[in-house]
Amino acid sequence: MKVLLLTRYGRTGVTSRIRFLQYLPYLKSHGVEVHVAPFLEDDYVASLYKGNRSIKAIAAAYWRRLKQLLGAGNYDLLWIEKELIPWIPAIPERVVGSYVVDYDDAVFHNYDLHASSLVRLILGNKIRSVMSRARTVVVGNEYLAEYARQAGAADIQFVPTVVDLEHYPPPEFVQRETFTIGWIGTPWTARYLPAIAPALKEVCSRGNVRIVLIGSGEVNLGVPVEVRAWSETTEARDIGEIDVGIMPLPDEPFEQGKCGYKLLQYMVSGLPVVASPVGANRKIVDEGTTGHLAGTHNEWVQALERLRENPAMRLKMGKEARLRVERTYSVQAQAPRILEVLEKARRASHPRSP
Repeated sequence: MKVLLLTRYGRTGVTSRIRFLQYLPYLKSHGVEVHVAPFLEDDYVASLYKGNRSIKAIAAAYWRRLKQLLGAGNYDLLWIEKELIPWIPAIPERVVGSYVVDYDDAVFHNYDLHASSLVRLILGNKIRSVMSRARTVVVGNEYLAEYARQAGAADIQFVPTVVDLEHYPPPEFVQRETFTIGWIGTPWTARYLPAIAPALKEVCSRGNVRIVLIGSGEVNLGVPVEVRAWSETTEARDIGEIDVGIMPLPDEPFEQGKCGYKLLQYMVSGLPVVASPVGANRKIVDEGTTGHLAGTHNEWVQALERLRENPAMRLKMGKEARLRVERTYSVQAQAPRILEVLEKARRASHPRSP
């Protein structure tokens, strides 16, 4: 089977890497030839995280995608990240061949909840159209699945966001003198951290606590923080140096579509987690077993204090968290599902194919 994979980004784009690229070795070993065709290049992503947006690079991306689509007929199946070309109507999806489209966040709210009434008018139903024309819609949580059902998608498959166990070796459980609260993400998602700044300040005020932020850029939380640059080669090591991982989120429509990737990174590293009860977080976190869900200031403080004061609890939760990821939220567990989804879509598109 020959598949044209049309991602939004290359390896520096988190979603493209974790929803698609980390499956490629498994797919190759099972006879699936995947040609990767990103919309935006890695240099653009790096500059975007620094606050720079190149109009020239964006224009080049649109031209590059059009050229990629000219060769789509040479493939058995298209595998698309969210949409073929952002910010234009779903015209390309109407003319290309059979495709599988994947969603791990509520990208449709970029259009249907946009501040501009003109954008809402022209693009408000774009993703519904993309989903309804797809051979298969792959979703990372129930919020996205419900949207696909309302769009009239013919086939909806749930595949959670996952981590690669080979990238995160079995953790060594270390008793540290200083309780370390950690967070990993991008400068874009770091905007969620100030909401729990008062809770972090209260926990830190009791002493012997530090906060490590990986990939956030500069963030003012009213307490001292250690900011580390993100790198794919160092992220597992950096996460391994914290005691509890956090994931605050507001309970808003776009965030309902989040699939909890950073929680999985903490959990596969043998860490308990504290997260907002939003979107996939509710399903990923087994309350009291792998971590805690916290929706208010007091709940955040109590959860972090409980874990701070009880190293044995952290150890037990961390071991359970690792096992939960191994069973359900790993590449090793879900790669056969991805292969099955692609093969099923190919057979439906080419009924006489073996």
